[in-house]
Amino acid sequence: MLLVLFVLALTVSPVFAQNYSFTLTREVVTITITSGGIATIDYTFDFANNAGAHPIDYVDVGIPNSNYDIHSITADVNGVSISDVQPSQYVKPGVALGLGTNSISAGGSGTVHCHIGTVRNMLYPGTQKESEPYASLQFSPTWFDSKYVSGSTDFTVTLVLPVTNGQDPRFYPPKNWPGSASPQTGFDQSNHVFYRWQTANANGSTQYIFGAAFPTRLVPAGAIVQPPSFDFGAWLNDNSGLLLTLGTLFFTAISVFCPFLATFVILGAILYLVIWINRQRKMDYLPPKISIEGNGIKRGLTAVEAAILMEQPMDKILTMILFSLLKKNAARVVTRDPLKIEAVTPQPEGLHTYEINYLQAFQSALPDSQKNALQDMMVALIQSVTETMKGFSSKETVAYYQDIIKRAWEQVETAGTPDVKSQIFGENIEWTMLDQNYGEHTHRVFDAGPALLPVWWGNYDPGYHLASLTSGTGVPAATPISTGEDRSSAGTSLPTLPGAAFAASVINSVQSFSAGIIGNIISFTGSVAAKTNPVPITTSSSYHSVGGGGGHHSCACACAGCACACAGGGR
Repeated sequence: MLLVLFVLALTVSPVFAQNYSFTLTREVVTITITSGGIATIDYTFDFANNAGAHPIDYVDVGIPNSNYDIHSITADVNGVSISDVQPSQYVKPGVALGLGTNSISAGGSGTVHCHIGTVRNMLYPGTQKESEPYASLQFSPTWFDSKYVSGSTDFTVTLVLPVTNGQDPRFYPPKNWPGSASPQTGFDQSNHVFYRWQTANANGSTQYIFGAAFPTRLVPAGAIVQPPSFDFGAWLNDNSGLLLTLGTLFFTAISVFCPFLATFVILGAILYLVIWINRQRKMDYLPPKISIEGNGIKRGLTAVEAAILMEQPMDKILTMILFSLLKKNAARVVTRDPLKIEAVTPQPEGLHTYEINYLQAFQSALPDSQKNALQDMMVALIQSVTETMKGFSSKETVAYYQDIIKRAWEQVETAGTPDVKSQIFGENIEWTMLDQNYGEHTHRVFDAGPALLPVWWGNYDPGYHLASLTSGTGVPAATPISTGEDRSSAGTSLPTLPGAAFAASVINSVQSFSAGIIGNIISFTGSVAAKTNPVPITTSSSYHSVGGGGGHHSCACACAGCACACAGGGR
């Protein structure tokens, strides 16, 4: 029996270790808009399965929207028809093609063909001024997860329009496309205009977006999706501040002067709640996928990265980065009102990417340019943390860093002398700032007596020059909070401030940063969240075209918003 178990272990374990790994050598996709305004989509995939990989037994194909007829879908492998076509569990909306006995084995290759006969609601009205009304569409061919597909792909995309006059249609420059933006133009066998893009430098894991427009008279009016005449969500976004004020005044007036009008009170409360929820949504800048639980704790995050994971306010995070740079002697504050920061040269080694981007943001003297650069920095930082957290539990990781925050404050509170207390606080100021009640906590710790300023404080407050208190221009590196060394032996006599004044200076640094650089924190965070955690788009949006054509379109993209799930055979 032991021998049998040993043999089974040898034969079964490699199977468990297998994963999908292939090259998409060629992809050809044609989307045709019929005279009835219905789209047909035809895919041809050439797969080369890697040696030792899992057989390609399923291929998940995204469909632009859920308005498709699954009975209109046919598929084949190397010309042999397959009947296993069902809604995909991995790509929504999309279908899973079960290759069955025609699966592509490890080291083998094969061609998968899929024809989707009926997809409705692909056309939207154009908004750009034309001599007549135009309809527009936007289409993104399905793509695959980069952890499964590698190598280059010979990619061809063709849009066929119900147009017989070459002067009528317009095309849009493709997005993310590595080939020429200008397509090949011609007429198919039915004398319909087509636009064709082709390149050998594409890949199977990038979303490419293509679009076109043509006169609405060429399709039935019912084939064009009409957007709502009034976008209530957009109106709320644009007027949230005013409505919140009016809602507060309304609620107060009703509750004081008209207590008997309970109905109006309820309506006012509901309006207030809707606006509050809308404003809170703008402050949620982490993408939802970071909350998908993995296993284990992600150690080694900086305090700033931990702040991102906890979705701390952005003005606090930006202040934390500033303090980190000041401690490393990489920057100094020239003036605090208005806030001006300059980089120290030469720069110390080991700066994080977000710290470098932070310093670069202040190279411009224009406030708007600084704010825009800081928004770009925050977007990149959030995306970096999201990538770093893949496979780890965000819940367990947050609990781990909350314990670090707690221990940081405990070390400050239990310090035996004021100089040790100030030194520990200065070394770990970013971690203590992560405490949600750090303002109250700071006052409680320092209000009772004098506070010795950290050795790097001169970089923050131009009124204090501490360079002479250190050897050369170097600033001592921060000490990890977990160490238990005795700091009372520091031989330097540092300047002091009344504890209350020091606490207020630290706490007000966040408000000063917000007021001086980024302005309205809700607006600043909302601009970042629009890129890192956008609201799902269900209505149409404007799209600029080439040649004067324009349009208003839906994001009719295969796998829209689900790049991580678009995996051929990703099971």
